[in-house]
Amino acid sequence: MVPSIELSDRAWERADIRQALRARDIAAVFRHVQQYGGVSQARIAAAVDMTQSRVNEIINRRREVSRLDVYERIADGLGMPDDARHLLGLAAGREKHSGGAAFDLAAFPEVVRVYSAQAAARDEIRQQACAATELDILAVRGLGLIGLNDSLLRTCLSREQGGKGLRLRVLLLDPDSAVLARRAAEIGESAESLAGGVRLAEARLREIADSADVRVYRYGMLPTWRIIRTDDTMFVGAFDAGWEGHESATYKVMETASGPLFRGFRRMFEAIIETADRTV
Repeated sequence: MVPSIELSDRAWERADIRQALRARDIAAVFRHVQQYGGVSQARIAAAVDMTQSRVNEIINRRREVSRLDVYERIADGLGMPDDARHLLGLAAGREKHSGGAAFDLAAFPEVVRVYSAQAAARDEIRQQACAATELDILAVRGLGLIGLNDSLLRTCLSREQGGKGLRLRVLLLDPDSAVLARRAAEIGESAESLAGGVRLAEARLREIADSADVRVYRYGMLPTWRIIRTDDTMFVGAFDAGWEGHESATYKVMETASGPLFRGFRRMFEAIIETADRTV
């Protein structure tokens, strides 16, 4: 077994490396290790169980790391101290599965980025969604996200691609539910208009259901959270009186080994699916 790389505690305490860890910027982490550890790409590759060419691609930003098990391998191979692991969204090395007094969920940051509104995250959301194998959406009517030809994520389900390899599940507010009128009043819109938007989104998604794995459901609870999940990443906003979900601050939440947020939101989504009525 190749021994892990050892850097001084001071090297991991620098502001630039801590920012790179929070952003899961592995290219910057590897460059930092090269600079402060005096090690080669080959040495990094051996420590983290990668090929040297893969390490080179990551350093030069031709490839990104997204899998949780790879982050774990990198943390172990680079000998990261516990506080560095926490910034990367991982459990401490000595307590990965045991919990205990030192198990502080606040130290395991899942929220890796916050955007002022959905528009600020638009390009990143679309890029991740179009590369995903699973796409879950919890919305009110979803026209801006998926219901129209020019919607944010519609290109991920183009007829040319046939939705190949992508499973899409969309939860929309039931246009016949009692809470729809309440939600319409909150945003200063007529219930008829809001219900019509939901039905239009359903109809447009039904058009492509024969060529893509599209499933649409209606839920009947007052909407609170707006969720876009692309595999192990979520973009979360909130509905409230006076604003729509896309106007909310948008939180990028990534699945981590010990964090509760991603798991909690996903569990909520699955629970809503279980009680919702499938329409497409």
